[in-house]
Amino acid sequence: MAQDVVVIGAGLAGLAAARELLRRGVSTTVLEAADEVGGRVRTDLVDGFRLDHGFQVLLPAYPAVRSTVDLGALRLRSFTRGALTAEGELLAPPWQPKALAGLARFAAKAPLSGVGTLALSARDLLLPSSRLRRPMNRTIAAELSRSRVSGALVEQVLRPFLAGVFLDRDLSTDARVFHLIWRCFLLGGGAVPELGMRELPRQLAAGLPAGTVHFGRAVTHAGPNLVRLADGEQLRARAVVVATDGTTAAQLLPGVTAPDWHAVTTFYFTTGEPPLRAPTLVLDGASGLLLNTAVMSEVSPAYAPDGRALIAASVPERLDVTEDQVREQLAKLYGTSTTDWSPLATYRIERALPVMAAGHPLTRAVRLDAGLYVCGDHRDTSSLQGALVSGRRAARAVLADLGC
Repeated sequence: MAQDVVVIGAGLAGLAAARELLRRGVSTTVLEAADEVGGRVRTDLVDGFRLDHGFQVLLPAYPAVRSTVDLGALRLRSFTRGALTAEGELLAPPWQPKALAGLARFAAKAPLSGVGTLALSARDLLLPSSRLRRPMNRTIAAELSRSRVSGALVEQVLRPFLAGVFLDRDLSTDARVFHLIWRCFLLGGGAVPELGMRELPRQLAAGLPAGTVHFGRAVTHAGPNLVRLADGEQLRARAVVVATDGTTAAQLLPGVTAPDWHAVTTFYFTTGEPPLRAPTLVLDGASGLLLNTAVMSEVSPAYAPDGRALIAASVPERLDVTEDQVREQLAKLYGTSTTDWSPLATYRIERALPVMAAGHPLTRAVRLDAGLYVCGDHRDTSSLQGALVSGRRAARAVLADLGC
């Protein structure tokens, strides 16, 4: 069997690459080891509940999302433009009137930090993204300090919020990634598709010709122009694109270094009455036990059956906590008893996001050799944006080499 291009992996990067190649008339086959598209972006249906694999949020302001995805068809359901602190203050950008009171009270406690945050946010909104990508070799923590943002604003708000975004409580992630993603939060907030995060890769896959994606096709070898599958079958192609996660790519490609990973564990509970009647992210800046929690059925009612509430709570890195400890902290955050909450599932995601330490290159080469390419969020920023961009970059490198 011969194709122009074989893409290994039907995550966001692989699907984006396949879409670009097929749009230009290049015959393409996508091989996926699992039984569904999406890679790490998946949603399970459990007794009428929609459980994303870990707490995931789509930023509609991501440039690659706007240019690739039909956002209207996803029927996005938005989170409150802001977050609720453990102290019960709703903080949001100053143009959100309902959060002005909480913002004013918090700013009064730390005026310099408040001014620093506003100045930093204005800079991120006004500067072109190319300026935000300039090398600076600083961590998020160092960048906040440099911007005179410190104290309670960091510990109660920004650290837990950003730790939920980057899965990095130390805020050791490259500051440029923070600026780029902070800008998108300011421009469009966060949301989820009405029927779960899996609708994003499903939409990308639906735009491919029938039969493009082949499931249950694990690959053991990938080289220039040749792919070998676990069942012994060999496929030849003019180009091979490895679009797996970074660790799997390193196993298949000797020239690729496996990334370090941030991990996260997400607990899902259900109860009859929602503990918070708002689609608002609640930050745990007090104990550090949790990253955040949200009543997902308030964000999108389709996440839970009628008459039930779905609560998600995420634990940072590889912190070993029990369900009882999580319940106890949720009771404090929501100000209600959690003893009658029923556990639904726990997702321990060891490879949630590739680590992007200070100085990390924002883009890595996608062309490894003649006829061999690689893409994924480990080649760009560790985000949905990075996955989509890297897939398109790999496809365009293939097209250029094939003379298409």
